[in-house]
Amino acid sequence: MALLPILCYPDPRLQKVAKTVATVDARVTTLIADMLDTMYEASGIGLAATQVDVHERLIVIDVSEERDQPLVLINPELIWTSEDKHLNEEGCLSVPGIYDGVERFNAVHARALDEHGQSRVIEADGLLAVCIQHEMDHLMGKVFVEYLSPLKRGRIKTKMLKARREESV
Repeated sequence: MALLPILCYPDPRLQKVAKTVATVDARVTTLIADMLDTMYEASGIGLAATQVDVHERLIVIDVSEERDQPLVLINPELIWTSEDKHLNEEGCLSVPGIYDGVERFNAVHARALDEHGQSRVIEADGLLAVCIQHEMDHLMGKVFVEYLSPLKRGRIKTKMLKARREESV
């Protein structure tokens, strides 16, 4: 499988809204495998196709301790959210080294296709619920820093641009 380059904030391609996956075919299966390899290599717990510059509604997640329980969600949609929310410390492979608090629903139910094209409902709480919401935001062209104040967002953008300039020197 191939490791894919991960887009970094504030890359404008992260703002693209993903389109529905029409069919789960060999191309999508290969993309899933590549995304899982990329996520594991980057020590992440979730990755949206948008983050690897593929603008289709596909996310991969693995919040297990052993990193051996991958979850694939194709065309995910939230069908239920808890009334209560809480503040979570979030990070993102597209915003390396930055962590901050984001308010998310405590629990969600998501309907999606799995890697075989079968429809399923995932009932999630805790870290998995947070991860599903975070990755689904990517499919809508939203990065977690957009929940932060304009001042914090500006500082993060400046830091990311400076890091990119230093890498290219």
